[in-house]
Amino acid sequence: MKRKFLSAALITCVSLSSIAIPAIGPVHSVSAATATQSNSQTVNAKADELIRIAKSLIGKSTYSTAEYKPTYPYKFSCATFLMYVFEKGGVDLATYNEDYMLKQGKYVAKSQLQKGDLVFFKSKKTGTDPDHVAMYIGNNKVIHMADSKQNIVISDMNSKPYYKENYMTARRVLPSLMSSTPATKGDKIVESSYKLKDSAIIGKTNNVSAKRFTSIGFVNYVYKNNGVNLNATSLKDLQSKGTTVSRSNLKKGDLIFFNSVKGSKNPSMVGIYAGEQRIILPNSGGVITRVMLVDYYKEHFITAKRVFN
Repeated sequence: MKRKFLSAALITCVSLSSIAIPAIGPVHSVSAATATQSNSQTVNAKADELIRIAKSLIGKSTYSTAEYKPTYPYKFSCATFLMYVFEKGGVDLATYNEDYMLKQGKYVAKSQLQKGDLVFFKSKKTGTDPDHVAMYIGNNKVIHMADSKQNIVISDMNSKPYYKENYMTARRVLPSLMSSTPATKGDKIVESSYKLKDSAIIGKTNNVSAKRFTSIGFVNYVYKNNGVNLNATSLKDLQSKGTTVSRSNLKKGDLIFFNSVKGSKNPSMVGIYAGEQRIILPNSGGVITRVMLVDYYKEHFITAKRVFN
């Protein structure tokens, strides 16, 4: 169920001779196979980690759509439960709503489900958005915050008519929400920002040793630590850096600017694009993450800038 109590405005050919082919072909094939296997192992390990985190919360959490409590005794809706689990596992969904989770990653058929996939259900007869989300854990089973009577449970999707009759779709968010291998500069900037999420204080002064930053100071600090010297003195100055990119061509590490008054060209907020429609925002609430799919960010978007190659 959707988490109601937060406001959306709170505010990722060379031709060879017949003799050369036998010598070179297998080398590339082995390399590609090794990379694929390595990536598969990484994704599988991450899925197992997420499943362990989810299972560890069984018996320690209660169902609530009115309150999100990420400390014991935990309180979650179905969506905030998975948001918490993925965040603790180092994968940021950046949203507490099923309908925005539904728009991340890629579609996967029910017959092709893998551990870590998000599975959506819709029992209501109106609207087009899902009203329940779970995480697939293998063997036709999902783990989810079911309701106020069951809380967190593991369910076989053939065990009750609900799962068969109300199954909607599934999305694969691993590895698309994870860093690339090897990590790009954009990945490193995003990871550096995430590491400061729980410790940085955003305000009116900069004090690096105390991890206190203005929003501009935070951006300067993160990018400088990754070899990009912005030295911006204001949001307007920061907006003048780099080259303009469209929303459809955003890449990890791009800077995104928003206004407080629709139509204004004067930025009041800057975010770091984290891929898959996710943004990292340094503001008075700290370092937070959201999805650009929220109407507020659509309506207040000004421009985006790429400040490194």
